Amino acid sequence: MNNIHSPFMNPYTDFGFKKLFGTEPNKDLLISFLNALFDGDRNPIVDLSYLNTEILGPYYGDRNSVFDVYCRTQDGGHFIVEMQRSDQPYFKDRTVYYASAAIVQQAPKGEWDYQLNEVCVVGILDFVFPKKEYPGDSYMHKVKLKDTDDNHEVYDKLTFYYIEMPKFKKAEDELVTMQDKWLYVLKNICYLLTQPKELQDQVFTKFFEEARIGMFTQEEQFAYMVSQKHYWDNHNTIAYSYEKGEKAGKEAGMKEGKELGLAEGKELGIAEGKELGIAEGEANAKSAIAQKLLSMGLSKEAVFEATGYSL
Repeated sequence: MNNIHSPFMNPYTDFGFKKLFGTEPNKDLLISFLNALFDGDRNPIVDLSYLNTEILGPYYGDRNSVFDVYCRTQDGGHFIVEMQRSDQPYFKDRTVYYASAAIVQQAPKGEWDYQLNEVCVVGILDFVFPKKEYPGDSYMHKVKLKDTDDNHEVYDKLTFYYIEMPKFKKAEDELVTMQDKWLYVLKNICYLLTQPKELQDQVFTKFFEEARIGMFTQEEQFAYMVSQKHYWDNHNTIAYSYEKGEKAGKEAGMKEGKELGLAEGKELGIAEGKELGIAEGEANAKSAIAQKLLSMGLSKEAVFEATGYSL
């Protein structure tokens, strides 16, 4: 959420992310970010061209694919970059679906030998995957097709990068690589008042200038305000669901527990009854929270992580 005193916009908003990374004048920012992200995993991207971010389904009524950023590099690679602001069921399924759309788009009319160019999907996540999927301090995940027997890579043209941004906690004096710097500025720019001395590279100077709200046109400021409101509403809805479910569950549980404690006071004592009430209150709180989150469409794994229930 944007610091009210910061002059820089929140890149997690739909408007902010697309302005910074999805426009022709700022494609050098996207190139720098992608090269920092890949960190030598592939040949550096020298140039890229933006593609239509909406891929229509092949037939009338079919579902379309709409990306945040979709581009093709100078060597033919197709890159989809998504800023995912909240957890949702089947997020990984969605990234596979997006990759499939980019693959199908490569098929020419007429005869074809099925040779494909690289497809890469980058997910910048404003949430953490379900508990125990990745170690607690691991925020960068590269996923490829590998053989389960000897773990060798069987196909090098399809890659998924998932970045769990809440896990990235490096401070300014800990930024060493360009990847460190890019993740730091994405996560923290809307809380900063000035450009830090650790981020004085030319590309970051441009990034800060492009993110400066005071330089927006009147139309851009309005579009950003709408996008920022949507971002706030999304976060506040989730936070309120947690708070409301916990409060209702605790109140109901404590009342029931106290009544049980009084009824069995001769055997258990009032003190033990109250302890039982608190315990059941917490259990009911978890139940209320879980039911609310499930009704909002969150995955069971995400709900388990939030409430502490086991599978």
